[in-house]
Amino acid sequence: MDILADLKWRGLLADCTDFEALGKRLVEGPLTLYCGFDPTADSLHVGNLVPLFGLRRFQLAGHRPIALAGGATGMIGDPSGRSSERNLQTREQVDHNIAQIRGQLSRFLDFDCPTHAARLVDNATWTAPISYLDFLRDIGKHFSINVMVGKESVRARMESDTGISYTEFSYMLLQAFDFCHLRQEFGCELQTGATDQWGNITAGIDLCRKRLHTTVWGLTHPLLTKSDGTKYGKSASGAVWLDAARTSPYRFYQFFIQSEDADVGKLLRVLTFLPQEQVEDLERQQAANPGARPAQTALAREITTLVHGKTACEDAIRASAILFGGELAGVQESTFNEIVGEVPTREIERSRLEGPGLALTEVLVHAGLCPSKGQARKDLEGGGIYLNNVREAAVQRLVTTNDLLFGKHVLLRKGKRTYTVVTAR
Repeated sequence: MDILADLKWRGLLADCTDFEALGKRLVEGPLTLYCGFDPTADSLHVGNLVPLFGLRRFQLAGHRPIALAGGATGMIGDPSGRSSERNLQTREQVDHNIAQIRGQLSRFLDFDCPTHAARLVDNATWTAPISYLDFLRDIGKHFSINVMVGKESVRARMESDTGISYTEFSYMLLQAFDFCHLRQEFGCELQTGATDQWGNITAGIDLCRKRLHTTVWGLTHPLLTKSDGTKYGKSASGAVWLDAARTSPYRFYQFFIQSEDADVGKLLRVLTFLPQEQVEDLERQQAANPGARPAQTALAREITTLVHGKTACEDAIRASAILFGGELAGVQESTFNEIVGEVPTREIERSRLEGPGLALTEVLVHAGLCPSKGQARKDLEGGGIYLNNVREAAVQRLVTTNDLLFGKHVLLRKGKRTYTVVTAR
């Protein structure tokens, strides 16, 4: 399957300036393409994976990708897809953010390939040295205000209550200049991005035509949305980040394992590199037995491995299994700490567990799993109580400091899914 056919099957083709001509150009041989990522935060998020994986797909097909970190455009702020003005960042903030996301960009592209190695560039390197007057004379003169205000990203803001500042209005010129520079410097012929970048991309195409008298192309991917139309990539606690310090591998894995049935097929296409046959087979399995969640399991495993690596993914799977009765042997403390935040936690004085310890029946009452010691005894005798995921039926069982996981925690479970962590202080 050629790259455009693959993108179309995956639902990753939204707009293209000349689909037929681009298809012919791709058949002729490798081309250079680019996609920009503005450093609005010190980490990329799940939504950025669609265009970033787009670059990777083109490289796997033999083309040369450029990942652009927007050191210049990040100082201005893109009005596309926003209803209000961004807070301007300082140069120090932008530099810090770029330093952080460089590693994330480079994680998905091959910079050492002998035939079509990827590049990582910063548009501040060619934008910052140009004076304001030179930029107006050499770039601004090619743009018509009439055309600029007709762009969706600009028009929507002009019609809003907040309007648009001259600063953000000028963003389009900066991104267009990027395309023109990359065409001159690296022979870049294609710019990709999300659908909200269409106005900026076509502005760059016009500038290349007027200033360089050359043909270039633009291609956009749909924004990542749920079946109800809302943006995908938000959890109850906010954005799902690629930085493990912001969104841990465990929570990242959990976000995708909990995907809705209506969304998981699309997510397998868009956020993994699984071949068509495997994706369609997973969809058939999901339809036949949705309770087993085979598609969600494959999705979570694939994308967590891509973003955080195999070891982190296996740790996340092991942590997830704990809440389904999995063994605790070999689990790292950092992994277990993720679980502590997922279930109710009760504190207990360490001194109560020292020496002979405290009756498990009392601990169960303290944890709130049983209303009384009498009920605790019945639950123990009935085989419904688990201590550190091991069934415990002895009514006389004592809990001591020897039972503490990592010297701190006891994991209690009643029935199949009711957990509480008791932490010794």
